[in-house]
Amino acid sequence: MAGVLTGVSALAGCSVDVPDPAAPKILPTATALATPTITPGHDAAAVAAKDMPFAAGDTMAEGVPVGISDGLKEAPGWTSVKQNVAGESQYLKADGCLAAAKVRINQGPLVLAEDRESTVGLFTYLDPSILPGYLKTASMRWGGEPDKPGPSVEVLLLEKTGQPGTKATAIMARVFGAAASSVYISVSCPDDATLAAARADVAAHLVLVPPAN
Repeated sequence: MAGVLTGVSALAGCSVDVPDPAAPKILPTATALATPTITPGHDAAAVAAKDMPFAAGDTMAEGVPVGISDGLKEAPGWTSVKQNVAGESQYLKADGCLAAAKVRINQGPLVLAEDRESTVGLFTYLDPSILPGYLKTASMRWGGEPDKPGPSVEVLLLEKTGQPGTKATAIMARVFGAAASSVYISVSCPDDATLAAARADVAAHLVLVPPAN
């Protein structure tokens, strides 16, 4: 599953420029880092304070990406083994579980009618053998303060139970169409029992961070 993640980056969109030899040459100009455009009158704090089901995806500001916290490195038994390398962070637990969290931006090509359909499309893009019926609705934390109750955000979950010689895995993902970004969290463990405990840790400590003004 990790190998197909590279495809998401490719889908984010690269194009090749073939210049016209007859066209006049343009001198290079200084560039500045572009800042996200906030929809006038958009209240990001109000959106962040509410649950974010799939149906509420259109309440988000256009083009302002979602983030993922790094709180899992503070959870008992977990250590950070990769921190925001090409947008991905990885965490290893003492019992052998490995969690990976990745944020992708410029995800316009993945956006379909609404966030649930777009997220199904993401799973299908990563692996065409994944059927919509394999996916379950799950929830993660949506901002809020650590160790306190807060809003939740809907994601789609794909689970695979452990078999002899294979690991138990869980994958949670969501495409945020309005934000043109996606999040992808995977957890792999030696068996089903350790996976259940690791998923509980991920749900408590890997918080999806709503966009702010």
